[in-house]
Amino acid sequence: MAASRRRGSLRPWLERAVRQVLAWERARARVELTLLDADAMRRFNRRATGRRSLTDVLAFALPQPDGSLLGDVYICPAAAERWVKNGGGEKAKEGRVHEELVRLAVHGTLHVLGYDHPDGPGRTRSAMWGRQERYVRRLLAGGADR
Repeated sequence: MAASRRRGSLRPWLERAVRQVLAWERARARVELTLLDADAMRRFNRRATGRRSLTDVLAFALPQPDGSLLGDVYICPAAAERWVKNGGGEKAKEGRVHEELVRLAVHGTLHVLGYDHPDGPGRTRSAMWGRQERYVRRLLAGGADR
């Protein structure tokens, strides 16, 4: 079944992945997760970044006076499905849509916490990417993805 048709069942395991990353990072943060369809994500990407294209994840952080963070992570399951279907990237070729969605939840959460990566080919060699992939492996091995 396509991830877009399972959207209601996606939220709980993606939220668990976000909570687990926050715990591993010992972060004082609350992250809200929103799933958007492709059209909504395109519109949101344009408003937020000025880019007209579909993107898979957007993340925003708002530091609080007490030092904690409030974050928002927006994920587009349709973009993840498209990425996997088109064989985008080594990890996507090996995995399934749910693995890519976990990766996006982790990626967005790390951005909320202040991690960043370069654009272009260097992004998969960045320290953030390495941390992301370690967390994705741990989450998938531990069953937190379901």
